[in-house]
This record gives sequence, C-alpha cells and structure tokens, in this order.
Amino acid sequence: METSIKHLLKDLNFSVKGSLWIESAEERFLGPGRVELLEYIDEMGSINRAAKQMGMSYKKAWEMVNSLNAQSSRPLVLTQTGGEKGGGAVITKEARELIAFYHRLRQRFQFFLEEETKQLNTD
Repeated sequence: METSIKHLLKDLNFSVKGSLWIESAEERFLGPGRVELLEYIDEMGSINRAAKQMGMSYKKAWEMVNSLNAQSSRPLVLTQTGGEKGGGAVITKEARELIAFYHRLRQRFQFFLEEETKQLNTD
C-alpha cells in the first residue's frame, strides 16, 4: 500500500490542516473557542464583556461556561451576581491549568500538521 498520495496531486503547494478539541462521548469539552472565552473572562472579569469581545451572544457564552463547569471535576468559572459594582466572573486555577495544557497540545498538533505538510510536498 502506498504511504503517500503525492503521485495523485498536481504540482501545487498543498498543506495539511486540522482543528483540535477535546470532547467526551456526550459533547465537546475544550477547543479554541472555549479557551479564548476563558482567556477573555480572565482578562475582563465578565462573561458578558468576554462574549462581546468575541462577537458572541451572552446566552452562547453562558452555555459554554455551564458546559465547561458541568464537565469538570471542579468549577472553571466562578460568577458573582449583582451587588454595588455589578456582577462579574473569574476563572479558577484549574481553568488556567486547562488553558496552558491546551496551548501545549496545540503546539504539538501544529508541529504534526507542519511535518505532514512537508511530507506531502517532498518528492
């Protein structure tokens, strides 16, 4: 069996692409959008402001936060409602661990994609 498809391709510069996420049997857990949301919540202290920054509805952001928290052994986002200065949100130490893990995983995945692209375009 052939280990390359190079002989099937025209002389164009092809690249191998991919998206990366972690999911359970039931639903998606962590991917680029959720990591970005966590990072914006951390930066802005608010799910609403994070959602606006991403061009996402507040409802969608809340659904993502609820899904993340429901699938984690410990909460990833803590919220505080109302009060004199309004509500807010913070990410936990566990969320920071997940963000760092995802970025490392993404680096390894990117390396894999680059290596496969080199293989595809090498004689």
